[in-house]
Amino acid sequence: MVYPQTGTTFGSYPGGQNNTNTGIATNIVIMVGANMVGAVQKLSIDEKRALKMIDEVGTDGHIDSVPISSTNISGACERVRFDRMRIAEAFSRGFVHVSAQRIPFDIVIIDKWNGDDGSALYTTIKSVWISGISYSFNADNWIITDNMTWEAEAIHTKLSNGNAARGGTKSMPLAIDDMEQSADRGERRGALDAPGLLKAFFTLP
Repeated sequence: MVYPQTGTTFGSYPGGQNNTNTGIATNIVIMVGANMVGAVQKLSIDEKRALKMIDEVGTDGHIDSVPISSTNISGACERVRFDRMRIAEAFSRGFVHVSAQRIPFDIVIIDKWNGDDGSALYTTIKSVWISGISYSFNADNWIITDNMTWEAEAIHTKLSNGNAARGGTKSMPLAIDDMEQSADRGERRGALDAPGLLKAFFTLP
């Protein structure tokens, strides 16, 4: 059922069958190479870039806006020290301290909420460098949790080697730009270096 005022999908199909539409973390698999990373309590990802608002004398408001830096990808992970592995080991690294890293690695996050194999979303975080590792020993809580922060060069997501953004289960009409989708799939590092930016505009289907 779709709520008529907002278009929100309720927990049932058009035929009345009940279902769940909310994405939950139990469907997430975190991998480095062929190894799965276990005992993860929290994984966060941040994507940020700086923007510049263009003003002019005589106008009370912005007349344009433009990104002025590349996107920075960073994140953090909390993991219970488990299976006799510290956090760098759990990410398939042959060291335990930040200063030992000299080769970056990729993290692949497989989201199986939509399904397995060809229906799963694959997010690849490229060239990850560990920026910090921390942990503490506590008298009031004996469980040791390792914390790792990291930065990466790029991030992209694919669904069956195609576009990840497809408008969801209700096939919402999307504003499509070929260069944006190409960058989202990881075929290019960004979309602003493609020609025709001045003429680019969206046309909703």
